[in-house]
Amino acid sequence: MEKTSTDVFPSTMNSSENQETVCIFGTGDFGRSLALKMLQCDYSIVFGSRNPHKSSLLPSGAEVFSYSEAAQKSDIVIIAVHREHYDFLKELTEVLKGKILVDISNNLKINQYPESNAEYLAQLVPGAHVVKAFNTISAWALQSGALDANRQAMAKTEDPFSTSTAWLYDSYIALGILGFFLFVLLGITSLPSVSNTVNWREFRFVQSKLGYMTLILCTAHTMVYGGKRFLSPSSLRWYLPSAYVIALIIPCTVLVIKFILILPCIDKILTQIRQGWERNSKPTSNGQYLKQSSIHLDSQL
Repeated sequence: MEKTSTDVFPSTMNSSENQETVCIFGTGDFGRSLALKMLQCDYSIVFGSRNPHKSSLLPSGAEVFSYSEAAQKSDIVIIAVHREHYDFLKELTEVLKGKILVDISNNLKINQYPESNAEYLAQLVPGAHVVKAFNTISAWALQSGALDANRQAMAKTEDPFSTSTAWLYDSYIALGILGFFLFVLLGITSLPSVSNTVNWREFRFVQSKLGYMTLILCTAHTMVYGGKRFLSPSSLRWYLPSAYVIALIIPCTVLVIKFILILPCIDKILTQIRQGWERNSKPTSNGQYLKQSSIHLDSQL
């Protein structure tokens, strides 16, 4: 089977020496994720599967064979199958003799079995060297690479003290502090013991004017957090927006509607309506409209 290099997240270390081949029993989520990371580090990966011809979604560059064939190609075998399916290892006792078996499994319950999975594996294959590893890492962590600090540090080319981006960090902190301060002030004035001591104008100013100011500061704080990545398609994982982008939908909608309502042409009409203004409801004989208050209309009814 011809091998091709992986085209996802190119490796950050290129060694001229041939790396050791690693065998992985199992083509599940964890086995595929671990194989992808090892391929990025220029390791040669072979999979062992009970149905090698039906295995799919494997990382580019990996080969898949039967359990016996895959075990013969490597001295390190990672067991990425559940304990309930360890029985096939009894038939590979001679093939696995002297090899290193890496147990990555975890039981669903504490004290589920009288012995640990590694001890059980050592009993099934007495001639192999059993070690425990990778059982504290999830397949999702391997796929996302969020904790891959060494690669992040090597790929980092931006100067943290650059003046072109320093104002973003300062603005982010300043907007967050101001927004949080006003948010706390709004919460304090909402308390009954405080709201009863202020008049209507003061309460309306705090809840309306300062309320919108708080919303603007907090929205700007989140926008500055995204910076250049705010609407960049390259920063979208799985082509889905980030959490901070989704959180901006409602506040931005509110601010846009508020901006429309404070336009002079609309604000003037809304102010007249709040002051009791009504449209002319009935035309007179000379074609003019007569204003009628709500009290007169109620009396006619």
